[in-house]
Amino acid sequence: MPESNTKISRAVNYTPKSKFWKTIVGQRALILMSLPIFAYIYIINYRPLKGLVMAFQDYRPGKAEQKWVGFKQFEILFSDEAFLRVIRNTLCMSLINLIAGFFFAILLAILINEIKHIVFKKVVQSISYLPHFLSWIIVTGLISTFLSSDGGLINDFLIKLGLITDPVHWLAQPKMFWGIVGAAHVWKEMGWDSIIYLAAITGISPELYEAAVIDGANRFQRIRYITLPGIKSTFIVLLILRLGWILNAGFEVQFLLGNGIVSDVSQTIDIFVLKNGISLGNYSLATAAGMFKSVVSLIMITIANYVSKRIGEERLV
Repeated sequence: MPESNTKISRAVNYTPKSKFWKTIVGQRALILMSLPIFAYIYIINYRPLKGLVMAFQDYRPGKAEQKWVGFKQFEILFSDEAFLRVIRNTLCMSLINLIAGFFFAILLAILINEIKHIVFKKVVQSISYLPHFLSWIIVTGLISTFLSSDGGLINDFLIKLGLITDPVHWLAQPKMFWGIVGAAHVWKEMGWDSIIYLAAITGISPELYEAAVIDGANRFQRIRYITLPGIKSTFIVLLILRLGWILNAGFEVQFLLGNGIVSDVSQTIDIFVLKNGISLGNYSLATAAGMFKSVVSLIMITIANYVSKRIGEERLV
């Protein structure tokens, strides 16, 4: 009888709160290991958020009290033709990177998956994602060398083929700049992005391919009716995530490859923020531009996630 009373007493005293602290104590090693990560995220991502108030101020460094101006900075932004041109450049380059990146990453993943020789397959895969580990400084240096009008590989090759008679200064051609940036992104990230699709392809049951072969399906039919539908959910999730970065066309490649001749097509929002914030000291306008980019990204990822949910596809939450 006393023993049963003790068990009842323990059951009564066992609350969700006590269960929570018991879990904390049991996972204390993992929690301690996670603390540096949480500290890093807080310092880098969350602590600077208080600086967003500068977008609603006429901020002047060193002043104890700042003048609040409401949405004045945003009005200045959207009445500035230069900023509207920057939005156009950012959006167009981002869409080029998005579409070309998805297409070539999926294509490469399918081609690598079709390789039957295991050793050769691993070598091709390793070579394809090595450019991901190169910094943009190195990549843009290679691009500038290849496209140089003075002994550049591309000009020499085209001259020998008879397609051009004189060397072309490719980086001084405004109509070519977006394509060059898109090609650079595809070359650098295509192999790395294909890893996710390769992982998704390996999750497809081999029995489906065997049944398709028995039914007389050729290689292209197997890719169309088995491989592509098999990676559809992965594609949808990645598309939602990428849409959240639709105004993040990049900074390094445009900044390093850009010049005065192509400035009208090379300036992105990130370069605009750097120019106005650091170079010109207009921190309020730069903050407003950065906030605009963040708000658009949040709206885009929310809409994409909602639409995916409505049509019954994979979503983030």
